Amino acid sequence: MHGAHATTEAVILHSQALWLIPFLPLVGFLIAACAVNAPRLVKVTSPLAVLAAFAVALSSVATLLGAPEGARVSQTAYTWMAAGSFHADVAFRLDALSAVMALFVTGVGLLIHVYSIGYMGHDESCARFFAYLNLFMFAMLLLVLGDNLLVLFVGWEGVGLCSYLLIGFWYENDDNAAAGKKAFIVNRIGDMAFVLGLFLLAWSLAPAAGGALDLDFAHIEAHAASLNPGTATVIALLLLVGATGKSAQIPLYVWLPDAMAGPTPVSALIHAATMVTAGIYMIARLNVVFALSPAAMQVVAVLGAMTALFAATIALVQTDIKKVLAYSTVSQLGFMVLALGVGAFATAVFHVMTHAFFKALLFLGAGSVIHGMSGEQDVRKMGGLRTKMPVTFWTFLIGTLAIAGAPGLAGFFSKDEILYHTWAAGHPWLWLVATITATLTAFYMFRLVFLTFFGELKADHDVAHHVHESPPVMTIPLVILAVLSIVGGWVGLPEHWLWGNRFGHFLAPVTGHPHLAEGGMLGEGALMLIATTLAIAGAGLAYVFYLRLPGLPMVLSWRLKGAYDLLLNKYWIDEFYDAVIVAPYVRLSTCLWKVADQELIDGFVNGLAGAVGANGDLWRHAQSGNVQHYALAFLGGAVAVLAYYVIG
Repeated sequence: MHGAHATTEAVILHSQALWLIPFLPLVGFLIAACAVNAPRLVKVTSPLAVLAAFAVALSSVATLLGAPEGARVSQTAYTWMAAGSFHADVAFRLDALSAVMALFVTGVGLLIHVYSIGYMGHDESCARFFAYLNLFMFAMLLLVLGDNLLVLFVGWEGVGLCSYLLIGFWYENDDNAAAGKKAFIVNRIGDMAFVLGLFLLAWSLAPAAGGALDLDFAHIEAHAASLNPGTATVIALLLLVGATGKSAQIPLYVWLPDAMAGPTPVSALIHAATMVTAGIYMIARLNVVFALSPAAMQVVAVLGAMTALFAATIALVQTDIKKVLAYSTVSQLGFMVLALGVGAFATAVFHVMTHAFFKALLFLGAGSVIHGMSGEQDVRKMGGLRTKMPVTFWTFLIGTLAIAGAPGLAGFFSKDEILYHTWAAGHPWLWLVATITATLTAFYMFRLVFLTFFGELKADHDVAHHVHESPPVMTIPLVILAVLSIVGGWVGLPEHWLWGNRFGHFLAPVTGHPHLAEGGMLGEGALMLIATTLAIAGAGLAYVFYLRLPGLPMVLSWRLKGAYDLLLNKYWIDEFYDAVIVAPYVRLSTCLWKVADQELIDGFVNGLAGAVGANGDLWRHAQSGNVQHYALAFLGGAVAVLAYYVIG
């Protein structure tokens, strides 16, 4: 199923304000970096910088909405590089795709900044935290607004750097520092393939530009059809590897669960609004390249379905409240990649948007629980919090209903649209995998709700005595995100319902209209009914397991100990990587260090230095500093010269 793009020439509007959207968070970063000893100032300026960026984004999107369908707003800030026929500009592009991304990146990012005032307000490194947070926003906005692949790549690497800084924010703890390094290194693996894909794409399209390397998206969209299918497949697969790093797909997903080492607002920002959506955005942006290769699209779809199911099974038994949500994010990203693979690019972006609402809500809700529980993250030590933290409970429940696909909430429309497109594209087995995954999602999310908010509080006495609701600066963002999690999906209704899929039509000039099999409302309605019924069954099963018969999970974990241990230990993938990749690499590095570095390189350099020293020692005897010796040597030399001429 490939996207069909409009053939009419796009209307290009010029703006002098687009550069402000990424620039304002950069100003916030600079202020925070220069005012590390003034946390009160930073707690005001950092959210204000993002608020200003959100306001400019709203204004720019309003301009876009008032233009003809398929228009885009463009701005060239300055010429970045120029060499012969090659030139690259720092240029920005606001079309339907980047408008959606810019709005929820700045909007959700603003709510996370406000929440962080309460969550991180008492941290001694508060100013440094907000500096990193603003820098993260700058990099992500650069990525989604860039008008060419070079600007996108700067933002791409920028979010990788900021993830390292934020995940390892509390670097005094070795585990936190290791998690930051893990995220950085794993992403570099994906980035290597991504760079190769960009180089190959630019080189392959050069003949269409008269031999010049042109990395503008407009050029790529206009001339992508000139790629032969084999080259397009190689390019798409290389770009996919890059996306598996940023968007945490098999096999490069392992950094994302460990990213929970960072402060909870960081988890919300990375998982909901910024870094993990970068790979999805990149594939959607370059959909004209991917659509040329059915083989690559098949790989994308299968990879997404596998990742979704794989991560969902791990989330079933995790006991850390943030780890459950982390594997949930990996699973939901798999849904998005599946949608991309079946050609439903707009649907993938739709789920990116709705997921940003309810996953930010869930992570910030988890942070509120952790804050109220004095840092406790183990759900086995929670329970009964719905009466002690009512705002957190109700908003968290709304987020859970949204991600589980409760009818009418945001996740219902985007998730079921993915299932429908998968079925309509002729992939019944992938649809089955995704449907099972959706059922598991409902189960593990309601398991989390029941363990956290129902039953009796199991915390230690000291913790239980101090359980409290979070302050308004933290709960107000939860309420706003809860509202968005309810209404955020109504812009993308099924095609035959009410006003239809306005969201898909808005994105169509960029992502194309997917070619669907016949079935209409009846086919989609039947699939919705199946998925909703199974989601209710998953939630009901969680109710039986954790409220009606709370001893049953322990009995099952004992009887199915092998399977339980497999899931609890996350299939031992990290241990496998350590044994097969990390440990041999460390041994090889140690060997090369000892043999090549110390013995060969250092030996050669030290030997050369020794030879120079020995030569100096030899000549030092002739340079004694005694004038009589110098005079005697001069006399001897004069006699020798005179003798030569006399004898001659």
